[in-house]
Amino acid sequence: MSFLKPVDLAAVNAHAANTLVSNLGIVMTEAGDDWLRGTMPVDTRTVQPYGILHGGASVALAETLGSVAGNLCVDTTREMVVGLEINANHVRAMRSGVVTGTARALHVGRSTQLWEIRIENDEGKLVCVSRLTLAVVPLPKG
Repeated sequence: MSFLKPVDLAAVNAHAANTLVSNLGIVMTEAGDDWLRGTMPVDTRTVQPYGILHGGASVALAETLGSVAGNLCVDTTREMVVGLEINANHVRAMRSGVVTGTARALHVGRSTQLWEIRIENDEGKLVCVSRLTLAVVPLPKG
């Protein structure tokens, strides 16, 4: 499996302007033929009241990476992907810094996709691992 075309990170990041993605500071930073990487700061936007990275912020990063990567595998003039289910295991707490997530496909089919997203700290230690199931659906009309 590989993406249908080379990844234009500037275009991907611009597409996320004025959305949850940009509000959380999520930025796509690297891409290969079949993987996508992005970062998110651990700051006042992404921590919970006890000052550690909010699990929901980690899930938002995971779903963003998996969904963007999933859309790179379909003809976006006809189809798009939407989330069906996501799970996450939070392994390590963080109080500050940046987390980096990497999405890799486990399955890319005609109607569903399954992605694994590993989120790590600056030292490469696992913070969260997530699995995202996407549905491939027709692009809405209009």
